[in-house]
Amino acid sequence: MSLALTRDQHLEIYYYMQLNRRLEERMERLFRQNKIVGGLYSSLGQEAVSVGAAYALEPRDWLAPMIRNIGALLVKGVKPRDIFTQHMAKSTSPTQGKDGTSHFSDLKTHHIVSPISMLGDLIPVMTGVALAGRYLGQKIVAMTWIGDGGSSTGAFHEGMSLAAAQRAPLVVVLENNQWAYSTPVARQVPLRDLADRAKAYGILSKIVDGNDVVAVYDAAKAAVEDCRAGRGPVLLEAKTMRMKGHAQHDAAEYVPRAMVDYWKPRDPLALFEKYLSEHKLWDAHRKSEIDERIDRELEEDQKFAEASPFPPPELAEQGVYCDGCHTIKAEWRRPKAEVMPPASNTEAVWKVEDFGAPVAVQRAAKPAAASGSHTSHPPKQAAAALAASKPVGKVAEKPAAPPAAEADVSSAPALRVPFGRGPKDKSFRQQQPPPPDHRNKRGRR
Repeated sequence: MSLALTRDQHLEIYYYMQLNRRLEERMERLFRQNKIVGGLYSSLGQEAVSVGAAYALEPRDWLAPMIRNIGALLVKGVKPRDIFTQHMAKSTSPTQGKDGTSHFSDLKTHHIVSPISMLGDLIPVMTGVALAGRYLGQKIVAMTWIGDGGSSTGAFHEGMSLAAAQRAPLVVVLENNQWAYSTPVARQVPLRDLADRAKAYGILSKIVDGNDVVAVYDAAKAAVEDCRAGRGPVLLEAKTMRMKGHAQHDAAEYVPRAMVDYWKPRDPLALFEKYLSEHKLWDAHRKSEIDERIDRELEEDQKFAEASPFPPPELAEQGVYCDGCHTIKAEWRRPKAEVMPPASNTEAVWKVEDFGAPVAVQRAAKPAAASGSHTSHPPKQAAAALAASKPVGKVAEKPAAPPAAEADVSSAPALRVPFGRGPKDKSFRQQQPPPPDHRNKRGRR
């Protein structure tokens, strides 16, 4: 049992997961009745990733969900009626009927940034949110999600690189649900563990069972605490499975039946129900109370959504541009003088200790410099030290080539690059091997 969670918190997590599941079941029925205007993207099998990660945040923290993170919205305080009306394009929706999916935000109260359809673009956006919060002294953490396919986009890498360089308090939850639409992970990236990508940025990463909501919460909570302590961003890979197609129109016939059968017993909601029973955190009566509460709330909110009108035509021209409809004002949590001159002035002179050389080279060069000896090839000893410092793996490595410093380069021809010149360049032509003779000995071509 998670020691970080109380009994009531365990039950609250169940409430959000079950609310997520039953809300989507109702929306699927509405979709079949042609009452859902836009696309509908199921998170069946992935509820633990949304709920467990978002539950680790504090109210002051910011999040940016994707299309399968309805559970995160519920945890943040979004009501089911907002999700119903949003997908039904009703005038009572957060966007007043101008969007038919989950593209809505709440910057003022719940600190939610709207999803961006161009996958990967939320990473640099939330990096900016995290840096802005630090600048203002708010001590916030920003969180967003990305899929396995989206982690191959340029925006993902640019955002992660910026977040790493600036040590931004950003948690990126990489939902490895095995499929980028109809492309399996193995066909789009040569990695089994996508968390390994964090090594390229020099940041922390962790792999977690995305169908175990307690494990997701514990990993996300540790990542949030690392970010708030100033240790930089964290990449959290949650391994899970998208149990339906990319959207309601996708039957997912490309998914092997054996794969579905493998993941079906690992349903995150069923696993958590078993967990609660085994740890005696509830009984049948308590479960029934929560389920009845969920059904009652969903029934009321669905009726509200179905009774709500569609937006009037004249609304289409409103809200296109901001002409003073709201005030944008920074919420400072620190004295402004700390980030203003002269307190913020930094002398633009940087000390470079090792001039970029490998550590082993520096250590090997120091004794020679101390003794006052000089050599025409100082990297000779350094190369040996560098080779000795290499870790020994389980698989035998190929023998390393001799260091470049030891090679005799006096007779080597000067390297010449034609810089785009073609065969008409005489000097370029002289360096090329003679063309092959395609005639045979009898002179026939």
